[in-house]
Amino acid sequence: MNKIRSMIALLVMAISTTLLSGCMKTDSQGLELKVANWEEYIDESIIDQFEKWYENTYGVKVIVKYSTFGTNEDLYNQMSIGDDFDLVCPSEYMIMKLMSENRLVPFSEQFFDKNREENYYIRCVSPYIESRLRGFSMNQKSIAQYAAGYMWGTLGFVYNPREILPGEAAHWNLLTNKKYKKRITTKDSIRDSYFAAMGMLTAKKVSSREFMSRPDYENCLAKALNDTSDVSVDQVKNILTKVKENVYSFETDSGKSDLVSGKVVANLQWSGDAVYSMSEAEEDGVALKYAVPEESTNLWFDGWCMMKKGIRKDKRKQQVAEAFVNFLSRPENAVRNMDYIGYTSVISGDEDDTVYDYIKDCYGVKNGDATYDLGYFFGDRNHCFTTSKEQTDGQLFAQYPTEDVIKRSVVMACFDKEAGEKINRMWIDIRCFHLK
Repeated sequence: MNKIRSMIALLVMAISTTLLSGCMKTDSQGLELKVANWEEYIDESIIDQFEKWYENTYGVKVIVKYSTFGTNEDLYNQMSIGDDFDLVCPSEYMIMKLMSENRLVPFSEQFFDKNREENYYIRCVSPYIESRLRGFSMNQKSIAQYAAGYMWGTLGFVYNPREILPGEAAHWNLLTNKKYKKRITTKDSIRDSYFAAMGMLTAKKVSSREFMSRPDYENCLAKALNDTSDVSVDQVKNILTKVKENVYSFETDSGKSDLVSGKVVANLQWSGDAVYSMSEAEEDGVALKYAVPEESTNLWFDGWCMMKKGIRKDKRKQQVAEAFVNFLSRPENAVRNMDYIGYTSVISGDEDDTVYDYIKDCYGVKNGDATYDLGYFFGDRNHCFTTSKEQTDGQLFAQYPTEDVIKRSVVMACFDKEAGEKINRMWIDIRCFHLK
């Protein structure tokens, strides 16, 4: 009996030694952080710098395994087939979906402590962006607890002003305007297409004086644009059928090059892509403009979220993930990312003027003929500079919308299961079977 006990003890010691050596091996090789982000959505040299910074700061080696996805739905499908990411960067409606499925880890209390020097995110995020994130919830929990903002913007039309009048580009029905048949492209995205169609469907209603004078105008606008009733879905299907017949194509990335080459004269784009398109066209001597529909627009956010399946209650890994977000939120790194990808960071910088100086360097004109006020974004009225009139509907306007645009903007809500299935069927009919 004693011999059996001795053998069991030896076996337990062997197993323990193996497990311990495995942990030591992991530590010696470095902690691994699996990150998934949109394609071409970061200056990847920052990742290398983060690894070096983290080891120098905390004495622990970190290896970031970085991968990309093309759409929110691609990311969701990757995770559904077994990819265990630690940190991902989906859009607001997908963040809500992941929250509803209890798949996210909330950020720690320490992450929101403004007294910690390393907490660049909470110290430097735009007050406006922070307030918007706090205002959205899922299952009575604020999105701000589960997502740290990364980039943000609007949805609108990049157009050639030599071909399209500004008044025509400033309405959702540009997508069905037969004057430009087969000369416009739109997003091959179920969520963006549904939103654009709802924009057309509700245009007259939400533009009325009675609607706009409501004390709860913002809530009413959000409810109208995110309606998923059977009647609305049927009407959206009819609108998208007309859109399909009129546009050159539904696209995911070709719209930018088609616009620059002149194949099309307008493209429904996220504001970050709009900046890229206008910049590329400018090099070829073509001056493009950006217009946001006067009736309403989408205010979108992409944010960093920690996946429960990847973090697995590992406080060390969660600390690394939060440190990664904070490192990206340093004003100088926010500027580097904006300069690299053309999108707009949620970081304003608080007392650090790096971001504001970057904006003025890019768009300010000493003796300009227009004034641009970004007080709402920076949280005070001291951020106003002179620029050119061309920039007020050009790259500056695309990267930093004016306050009046913000007031008529709506965040896309997460569809519940029933509505999602209904709208998916509708989208398949439109895209695959050409059914009216």
